[in-house]
Amino acid sequence: MESSYKLRTLKHSIIAISSVFLIEVFLGLAVNSLAIISDGFHALLDALTTLMLFVVTRVSLKPPDEEHMYGHEKFESVGGLIGGLALMIVAIVIIYEAILKILNSQTIHLGLEYVGFIAIGYTLCIDTFRVRSFLRARTSESTTMKAGFYHALADFSSTVIALLGFGLAALGFFYGDSFASMVLGVLLTYLSVKLAWSSGMELTDTISKDIADKVRREIVETKGVRKCEVLKIRKAGEKAFVRATVQVPDFLSFEEAHDLASKLELKIKSILGNADVVIHTEPCVTEMPTEKLVEKLAAEVEGVKEAHEVTAAHTEGKLYLTLHVHVDPNLSVEKAHQIAEKIEDKIEERIEDVENVSVHVEPFGANRRKGWMVKEDEIRQIVHKASEKYRDAFRVKRVVTYVAGKKRFIDIDCSFTNQVSLEDAHEVASHVERNIRGHFSDTTVTVHVEPS
Repeated sequence: MESSYKLRTLKHSIIAISSVFLIEVFLGLAVNSLAIISDGFHALLDALTTLMLFVVTRVSLKPPDEEHMYGHEKFESVGGLIGGLALMIVAIVIIYEAILKILNSQTIHLGLEYVGFIAIGYTLCIDTFRVRSFLRARTSESTTMKAGFYHALADFSSTVIALLGFGLAALGFFYGDSFASMVLGVLLTYLSVKLAWSSGMELTDTISKDIADKVRREIVETKGVRKCEVLKIRKAGEKAFVRATVQVPDFLSFEEAHDLASKLELKIKSILGNADVVIHTEPCVTEMPTEKLVEKLAAEVEGVKEAHEVTAAHTEGKLYLTLHVHVDPNLSVEKAHQIAEKIEDKIEERIEDVENVSVHVEPFGANRRKGWMVKEDEIRQIVHKASEKYRDAFRVKRVVTYVAGKKRFIDIDCSFTNQVSLEDAHEVASHVERNIRGHFSDTTVTVHVEPS
């Protein structure tokens, strides 16, 4: 398990690096080698830093609670920042001591060279063990593991440099030990700045532009997504939190929108790995509703007087459209069919995922007027006239008419005689509805059937 691996690696690293401090400081003092002594004190600070990383990692692995609803992963970034700053202090101290030693012309104690080589040899073995233990941190998003890896790598590099400097001093190049310490200080400075910077950026919720662009591209290229309206990404240790708002076609059902959101969540998790993803879907607002758009596209075709009764059905990722259009009643069937084909082509060109378009062509009455422009008294007269033919079967009890959104609605309550069957009553009601609609455009007529 990843969490147990982290804690076990840090614990072994603390024990190993603490032994290096004892060996290097004791033997470094014996041989008067600044490179070995500075490497030993670096090991001490590294042991304290690793202990701090161990404590921080244990805290970060705790599950979310009422005070930390997003979890405790941010503590890893705090540990990485502290570890980087501690490493930076060590680097500055090493460079300072090396300069003092050069100015004071200090050198190692000749005759005890073998003692220094024993200390360096032991340290190299420990550093190799620690680097191998932290090797998995190279691909890990954990800042504490990266901090541990950088510290272990810095220890290994500093030991190699100490070996080189001490070896040169033993061969007679007395300043080799000090110059090696300065090179070590520069290396540690680079690593510490890099670690502190990356940890600080994570604490301020800075995210890589490449990652954000990759996630956004994955979202907008998913079939069914019209636009990625909002995208927010933040990282905490190895975990990423993604919040996105996407626009989808208005004809999608709630279940289809939910399935699309779940699909996006899986795709984003495949990119970021350990991620908490929440996708919010909302109907596309960049264009008019699908039904209105179909009416508009149909009305733009030459020869179409009016488009109405548009229905849109979406199933299994495909859109099915039906609509009624009025054309000149004097047109031939062939001409009317050509108009229908032009409507279908225009709709399929403009609207995505259309599987089929059915156009019902109807003759347009010259006397048809906009229903919302006709007075209510005239409408009631037309209703009663249309019903007069069937006065033996039913009578009109009530007529309710109103206008909403430049569309006329006519609701008619009719009481049928008990001898009329439901099938016959439905047929009569349908005849009355068609008769009334023939007088107006932009009108919905509903006949409510009830017994006398």
